[in-house]
Amino acid sequence: MLIRIKRGWELPESQATPEDVFLKRRSLLKAAAAGPLLLGAGGLLAACDEAPNQVAEAAEDPKPVEDPSAGLYPVERNERYVLDRPITDETLATTYNNYYEFGSSKNIWQKAQALPIRPWTVAIDGMVETPMQIGIDDLLARMPLEERLYRHRCVEAWSMAVPYSGFPMKALVDLARPLSSARYVRMETFLDRDTASGQNAAWYPWPYVEGLTMAEATHELAFIATGLYGKPIPKQNGAPLRLAVPWKYGFKHIKGIVRFEFTDERPVSFWEEIQGGEYGFWANVNPEVPHPRWSQATERVLGVDERVPTLLYNGYGEFVADLYKDMDPKAERLFM
Repeated sequence: MLIRIKRGWELPESQATPEDVFLKRRSLLKAAAAGPLLLGAGGLLAACDEAPNQVAEAAEDPKPVEDPSAGLYPVERNERYVLDRPITDETLATTYNNYYEFGSSKNIWQKAQALPIRPWTVAIDGMVETPMQIGIDDLLARMPLEERLYRHRCVEAWSMAVPYSGFPMKALVDLARPLSSARYVRMETFLDRDTASGQNAAWYPWPYVEGLTMAEATHELAFIATGLYGKPIPKQNGAPLRLAVPWKYGFKHIKGIVRFEFTDERPVSFWEEIQGGEYGFWANVNPEVPHPRWSQATERVLGVDERVPTLLYNGYGEFVADLYKDMDPKAERLFM
C-alpha cells in the first residue's frame, strides 16, 4: 500500500485557481511597492527594478511569433509540485518582468520580442567527459518535459506563482557527464548588443552569469524552464532556456541561457560582481535577513492587493535546508 506524505507547501490542485479563470481578469491591479533602487556610485540599478506603487492597468496579452517547439506543449503536470496560493494571472506574469538585457524597466516584454531564439545553440563544456554544442530543439527532444507549479520570489519583495514547463536540471547534468572534480555549474546568457540594447550599458559585466553548486544543480527542485502556462516560454520570461530555483531570489534565475560550464571554481555571479555586499552567490530566501535597504519579512503577490509573510527558503525549506546544514550562514551569507 502506497502512503503519500503531504508536503508542507502542497495544496490540492482543486484549490489552485485555474488559468482560464485568471485569463478573464483584465481589471486594475496594484503591484509591488518599492522605491527606485540605486547602487550609489554610477547610478547603477539594483538586481530588481523599481516596482510600481500605484494602481496600473494590466497590459494586453503579448502576441509572440510562433515558437518552433509549440507542438511540445502542454506537457503532463508533475503532481509532486503544487502551490499554497492561486496561479498568477498570465498577463501579469508575462508583462511584469526584469530583463536587464533589454532595459531597467519592468515593461520590457515588447522589446524582448526582438530576440531571435532560432537558431539557438547551447554549449555544455568545462569539466565534462565530452564538451558539446547542441541545438535547442535537439536538447528538448532528449529531455523529460513536465509541468511544475512553482512560487517565484523577487529580492524586491514581490512574488508570483506560475506553471513552468521544462525539465529537471539533473537531466541536463546527466547529459553533460561532468567529471567528479566539478563542484559548480556556471551558466551564461546570450550576448547580442545589436538586439538587446541593455547590453550596451558598459557599467554592467555582460554577459549575465549565474552559478549553482553541483548539489543544488542536481537537487529535485532545480528546474530548467522551457515553457509557461502550457506554451513555450515567452522571450521576456527567458526563452528558450531559463533557470528556476524556487527557494532562491529571482535574480538567480538566469534567462536566455547559452552555456553550462562545469567547473571547480565558484562562479562570480552578475549581481555579485556589481554589488557583492547586497547580492551574494547563494541568494536563498529568508524573511529574517533584510536586504541592506529594505525588509524581506513580507511580499506583495502580483495581482493581490495585500502583503503576505515571506517564508524561509520561499516555503521549500524542508526540502533544501539540508543543502546548507553544515555551512556557517554568517560566513557564507546564505540568505542575501
